[in-house]
Amino acid sequence: MKYLMFLVFLVCASASAAVEPHEILQDQRLEQRARDISKGLRCPVCQNETIDESSAEIAADLRVLVRERLSVGDSDQEVVDFVVARYGEFVLLKPSVSGSNLLLWGMAPLMLIIGLGFGVVFVRRRRGQTPNVQDPSLSDAERSELEKLLKP
Repeated sequence: MKYLMFLVFLVCASASAAVEPHEILQDQRLEQRARDISKGLRCPVCQNETIDESSAEIAADLRVLVRERLSVGDSDQEVVDFVVARYGEFVLLKPSVSGSNLLLWGMAPLMLIIGLGFGVVFVRRRRGQTPNVQDPSLSDAERSELEKLLKP
């Protein structure tokens, strides 16, 4: 029972540990907007965590930046655009499917299709080849064994 309570405490503590008390805005609506935006931005250091979850210094700086931009009156999209302009599309957890990203999105299926095409060509070529019974490098015993195997 103690271990279960400890595990629950760790899970709850880790989810809220990243945002420091001095970062939280007084206006609850702005704070909720900041949290929603932060959940869509990747920490440049941790890479698999949002800036809302990360305890890295740059994530803290980004959280403060998001809150500052919201306090000034920027819309959610303007805040995201500002962060992307500064750090690149890498900070978006869900990058857009446009421009140069379109090449990256399409490359995996394209490579799969090309690989399957090479596989089909390879298999068809191998099927068309039959062993040459008259090969001079075969001994008489090997040749007769091969003829037995090839007979239907």
